[in-house]
Amino acid sequence: MDALVLVQEHKNIKTKIGKDNRMRPGKQRWGKPRNVGRYIKSGKWDDYWQTRISHADEKVCLIRGYPLEEIIENLTYTETLYLTLRGKLPTEEETRLLNAVLSSIPDHQFISSTAPAARFTASAFPESPIPGIAAGILTMGSYTVSPQDSADFINESYELMISGNLSIEEAATRIVAECLKGKRRIPGFGHPTYRKVDPRSEALKKVAKECGFWGERCRLYEAIHKEFVLVTGKEIPLNIDGMMACVLNEMGFDPLEMAGIAAVSYMCGIIAHVVEEIKEGVPLRVIPPEHGAMYTGPGERHLKDQG
Repeated sequence: MDALVLVQEHKNIKTKIGKDNRMRPGKQRWGKPRNVGRYIKSGKWDDYWQTRISHADEKVCLIRGYPLEEIIENLTYTETLYLTLRGKLPTEEETRLLNAVLSSIPDHQFISSTAPAARFTASAFPESPIPGIAAGILTMGSYTVSPQDSADFINESYELMISGNLSIEEAATRIVAECLKGKRRIPGFGHPTYRKVDPRSEALKKVAKECGFWGERCRLYEAIHKEFVLVTGKEIPLNIDGMMACVLNEMGFDPLEMAGIAAVSYMCGIIAHVVEEIKEGVPLRVIPPEHGAMYTGPGERHLKDQG
């Protein structure tokens, strides 16, 4: 069996660590499926396109029911983002904490794939910043920027703890042991720059605690990190992606929303890099041998020599 079963059954959820190193629920994670064939067969398209997010006509534009003019005049961008995603206005504490999340990863020089990809694209297409911005966003995933995988891991670890009636320490011990046995990466641990402590994570954790958003899932994730360091002897940090997952989890955001929120957090840096590249960079950048480009294929050969 390729997948490592951690949780046998809890509220009809079977939890696994799969081949892609991520713990995931065995059940369908999306909402009620709607197949286009159903609409074609019935001829009824009344609910084919529907949204609870906004309404717009010639008289008014409503965002979750609130007139956009009122939002423009009264809300910050952080409050508007929260309202648009969650459908309700944030409290003062929620606003402060989400604002801290959005300020967590504005840029990190070239120590991620985001800025180089954005600048490479901008160097080849300087007429508009949009392709470069899009390229930067497309690098975000399970190994950089996005807290989605860490949040999935935290939630499934929590399911294990609850279903097994385990303490936080017992759950951490079991989870780390299973992950190490299966040689599976735990998302949100480690960083190429910060060897022991990620200062961004510590700062965000401080704000989360001050705002009252540091609960059992956060403590479990910290315990897993502590156990991992203890067992492996690798003093790697709980990085900012993992900490963002902790905090946004406590705030009630879905892991899918977290990926987008992280992209928004990094957006200011991407825009700045792309504009800087267009104005001051090198047209059509390359990777020279001096910077690590290396050919590792076969030596020169010819078709006529093939039998």
